[in-house]
Amino acid sequence: MSKHGRILVAMSGGIDSSLAAVLLHEEGYEVIGMTMKTWDYASSGGTKKETGCCSLDSINDARNIAVSLGFPHYILDIRAEFGDAVIDHFTGEYLEGRTPNPCVLCNTHIKWDALLRRADRLDCESIATGHYAHIRQVTDDGPAHGRFVISKGVDTLKDQSYVLWGVSQESLSRTKLPLGHLRKSEIYAMARERGFTELVTKSESYEICFVPDNDYRGFLKRRVPGLEQSVAGGNFILEDPVTGTSKVVGKHEGYPFYTIGQRKGLGIAFGFPVFVTDIRKDTNEVVLGVDKDLYRDGMLVSRLNLQKYVSLEKPLQTVTKVRYKDPGTPALISQESDDQIKVLFEQGVSAIAPGQAAVFYEDDDVIGGGWIMKSFRQAETPMVSQMADTTV
Repeated sequence: MSKHGRILVAMSGGIDSSLAAVLLHEEGYEVIGMTMKTWDYASSGGTKKETGCCSLDSINDARNIAVSLGFPHYILDIRAEFGDAVIDHFTGEYLEGRTPNPCVLCNTHIKWDALLRRADRLDCESIATGHYAHIRQVTDDGPAHGRFVISKGVDTLKDQSYVLWGVSQESLSRTKLPLGHLRKSEIYAMARERGFTELVTKSESYEICFVPDNDYRGFLKRRVPGLEQSVAGGNFILEDPVTGTSKVVGKHEGYPFYTIGQRKGLGIAFGFPVFVTDIRKDTNEVVLGVDKDLYRDGMLVSRLNLQKYVSLEKPLQTVTKVRYKDPGTPALISQESDDQIKVLFEQGVSAIAPGQAAVFYEDDDVIGGGWIMKSFRQAETPMVSQMADTTV
């Protein structure tokens, strides 16, 4: 009989998930390792050798850790459900003129659900991953009492709380994140101390697992036959938002092949830097502007998942992140409906891309998040500090 019960650990074969399993094993949990096969890159028509969490090498690395410590390891094939949910969403978002974030969708809606279903079948009380974040249950009196919340990990350079905003209360209540209190340097040291030197030298992949050559345009063309021909030849529009004037300045390759904030690879030159500031699917137009034209005062966020509070009864001061590496910007958020939040930034934010995730923080806690539907400018944005009562 184990000291703490049985736990199912998601093991990608990398150092973080491997050490999560090792530490839980050392704490006295009855660990079961599971590696999820999400994608077979050869089926996409790409030319690069399969790498990352879905490769045979990574699966073998995870299994070797389990064998060395004497706990079971299984491979879970979720390619069908991954493809239906993640890849179809990825393709569909680009076709809608948005920029998707497949890793967030996969983490919160595919991997967690798949792990919990298998945990039940294996009589595991809980699951664990190697994410750098904390999970805590709020004990203070107030509207957050009893709620499970993701909080930032202590390693600010590796903190992964941003990608976990979509995990449900039920899932959080059964999840452990053993690396949240550790820094990456400590993880490397622990691996060396335990003789897992191959994990320390193993390179980490930051690519989308089903686009390991980073050529998402090529992926879309292979995924959607005839796409290139159907969208080519639309207009580049150079727009001045101050005067409201605009003019056609060239032809582009098709609106799905561009993202907000893009500067390189436009195939057009003006003698000064220009960026993609808007994508108009209905007219197949890609709008260009200078750096200052990228800034927006606010945005609308939908398909919400609130963690810390059931709902926002009043506007709330937050720090809001619009992308993973974004340090965050002070903002006032207000819930417009059950599934929409309006965000007003204290200062303009550059290159807000519809389709990306927006995550709201109160100190280190994730209030919740959602998907950016549109951004906007307004003549005067009220400063957050000037707002009246901003408590939940």
